[in-house]
Amino acid sequence: MNMITSGLPDLLAVAEHKRRWLLDTAVPLWSRTGRTNSGLFAERISFEGVPDAAYFRTFVQARHIFSFATAGRLGWQGPWADLIGTTIDVLTARGRREDGFYVHSLAEDGSMLDTRADLYDQAFILFALGLAGGVLKRADLFDLAETLLDTLEKYWAHPNGGFTEGEIVDPAFRRQNPHMHLLEAFLTLAEESGRQRFMEAALDIAKLAQDRFIDRETGALREYFTHDWAALGTGPQREGDIIEPGHCCEWAWLFEKLAANGWTDGLELSNRLAGFARSHGIDTARGVMIDEVWINGAVKSARARCWPQTERAKVAALRWKRLRSTKEAQEVVAAMQGLDFYLDVEIPGLWRDKFNADASWVEELAPGSSLYHISCAIAEINKITDTASGKFPLVKA
Repeated sequence: MNMITSGLPDLLAVAEHKRRWLLDTAVPLWSRTGRTNSGLFAERISFEGVPDAAYFRTFVQARHIFSFATAGRLGWQGPWADLIGTTIDVLTARGRREDGFYVHSLAEDGSMLDTRADLYDQAFILFALGLAGGVLKRADLFDLAETLLDTLEKYWAHPNGGFTEGEIVDPAFRRQNPHMHLLEAFLTLAEESGRQRFMEAALDIAKLAQDRFIDRETGALREYFTHDWAALGTGPQREGDIIEPGHCCEWAWLFEKLAANGWTDGLELSNRLAGFARSHGIDTARGVMIDEVWINGAVKSARARCWPQTERAKVAALRWKRLRSTKEAQEVVAAMQGLDFYLDVEIPGLWRDKFNADASWVEELAPGSSLYHISCAIAEINKITDTASGKFPLVKA
């Protein structure tokens, strides 16, 4: 196989085009519009360019920290280090409760707004501490991450594996989703800090997913569980049989990363998850990955949010680096073409989020939370450019 038939030229063109959109358009807009005097990023921006200052969720601030750190690593010359340094200091100084948990949201002035603690939020705080600690070379942030992990293990560790979910989500059931982001956070912390404790925590979550979250027969990732990690509900359309193809891709991407770190079980899991998502989760007429299917592959919700398109691209990019196959190259390009629908808006640098089955859009402000998904996909596909230098010799697919 040569570089032409492997699809590399198309991949490189798409990667550079999206990198320029991120660095020249999106990041400059979000660095200015809605940035508060207290050091917080906009939660949402209207398509008239007006930011919403009603609330600032801590997980969105953590996601912005990732996005701006990523922009810096991709070559943005703006003040990314100052921006994320200020925001991480606001979160750690003003968003942490006396018991060690971080609150759900802050007000415009940086004061606590919604003081409840949620596992999903803690996962993203850990993620931000890892990224900021790495790019700013601040070991104190890794120490704060260890302190938060101590708090999680002390108060929320569950005897059946994983963690309870805190004070926001209905305590009657458990979800895979916050555990997925804990895995992402622990992997990031391990990579940035080199501390073995974080890799061990990542492997614990990965093995929990392998044993409990992924259906052995279909390879699909379940979303909702009882407290002992059994599929939630009863009957032919129970909650425990809901599958989100985007999350299948996101877990597959994480398993690819774990495999690159030596956990070889990750490869089979990635294959099965990506296979299910691609077989049942893509609306070929619109060229997008949809929100939900049933475990038998039947469509539950044909709406297509922005973020599944990015997860589709991320796992395909990593799989291309491993397999060097035309199929994976085509998946990256197709996913980015699907993403273009969402980025085609009146103010460049914003996006739409919810694409209905009838090709209409849900009218709402552009959510800042999506920049994390988009920037992560752009970073992943730009890593493919390493192959152009011959660092990763091409092999037959």
